Amino acid sequence: MTGSQTPNTYDAIVVGARCAGAAVAMLLARQGARVLAVDHDQPGTDTMSTHALMRGAVFQLRKWGVLAEMEVRGTPAIRRTSFLYGDEAIDIDLRMEHGIDALLAPRRAILDAALAGAAAAAGAELRYGTGLAGLVRDAAGRVCGAELRLPSGGIETVRAPIVIGADGRRSAVARLAGAGILHRGRHAAACAYRYVEGLPNRGYRWHYAAGAAGGVIPTNEGLSCVFVALPPPVLAEARAAGWEALLRHVPTLGDDLASARPVTAPVVFPGLPGYFRQSAGPGWALVGDAGYFRDPITAHGITDAFRDAEILAGAVVHGRVADYPLTRDALSRDFFELTDRLASFDWTLAEAKVLHQALNKTMKANQNWIAGMGDGRAEAA
Repeated sequence: MTGSQTPNTYDAIVVGARCAGAAVAMLLARQGARVLAVDHDQPGTDTMSTHALMRGAVFQLRKWGVLAEMEVRGTPAIRRTSFLYGDEAIDIDLRMEHGIDALLAPRRAILDAALAGAAAAAGAELRYGTGLAGLVRDAAGRVCGAELRLPSGGIETVRAPIVIGADGRRSAVARLAGAGILHRGRHAAACAYRYVEGLPNRGYRWHYAAGAAGGVIPTNEGLSCVFVALPPPVLAEARAAGWEALLRHVPTLGDDLASARPVTAPVVFPGLPGYFRQSAGPGWALVGDAGYFRDPITAHGITDAFRDAEILAGAVVHGRVADYPLTRDALSRDFFELTDRLASFDWTLAEAKVLHQALNKTMKANQNWIAGMGDGRAEAA
C-alpha cells in the first residue's frame, strides 16, 4: 500500500459498499491504504436478507469495533437457536466461545451503514449514487482503474492497482473482468421473506418439514424476519395462493406465527444455484456474492462475506491476491456442498438433522479459523 495522494489515484477501488465492500474498504484503510468505495445506491438503503449473523461474524464485528453500534441501535441479542424437525424441537442455548455469548441479526440499513461509517472514519472515501461504467486496463491487459458513472451522468476515470468487485451476484466487475463460474451447485431453494411484529424474542428458530423449510429471526424495532423456503416451482404455485398457502408447507412455522402481525408484503427470491466464480485476476478481485454465493437456506451469507473481506484485505496488503480465492475456497467447500444438499429438499427430517450436524462441525471450524485457532478445515470423522 502506497497511500498515494495523486488526484483520482488510489491504492484500491471497491465497487459496492454494503457489508462485504464496506468491510474491505475499512480494513484496507486501517492499513493506511487510500481507498475509494462506490455504490450505485444511496446511503442507508435497506435490503432484504435473513439478517442472521453467526458467531464468526459477531466476533469480527467486535474485533472491528462495530459491535457496540449494533447494540446501541437496539439489535436484540440472540441467545438460543432452535431446530424444529416436524414435531421434534431441539433447543440450543448459546455458550461463551471466543468471547461471544450472543448472536445478532441487524437490519441491513443499520449493519451496512455502520460498516461504511467505520470505513469513512478509517479514511476511505465513499461515493454513493455512483456506478461502474467500465474497467481501465494497461497495455498488458492488467486492470489498473475504473470508469465511474457519476450522479450527474458524466464519466470519471480513477486509477488503482486493484479494483475489487463487491457488487453482488450480478457483479459488473465480474462481467467486465471476464470472471467465469468455476463450480456451480446443482440445486436452488426459492425463498419468500417478510417482516412481522408481535413475536417474542425466542432466538433463531429454524423449521423443517417434508420438502420445505422456514425460519424466524428477531431483528430491530421489535420485528422478526420470517422466511419460507421451497423448491422454486412449489413456491411459485403456493405464492399465487397467498402467504397462508406458503405457511401450510411448514406447519410448525405457521404455529410460531399465530400471534404475528405482518408489516410488509412478502419479498421473493426465486432461487439461484450457488457458485464459485473466478475471484482474482491481474488487477482485480471479487468478494461477497460477487465471487462466491451459497444458497440462502443456511443463512450464512453475511458471515461468509465478513470472513472473505478479511482474507482479501490481508491478501491485498501483503501482495498475494492470487492466494485469496484458494483460502476462501478451502474454507467454503464443505459448507457449500452441505448447503446445496439441503437446497435439494431431497431429504427426510432425520437426514436433515444429520446434515445440520455436519454443518455445525464445519461452521465451528470456520469460527476457529476466524478467531485464529485453526486452519478452517473440519477434522475427519
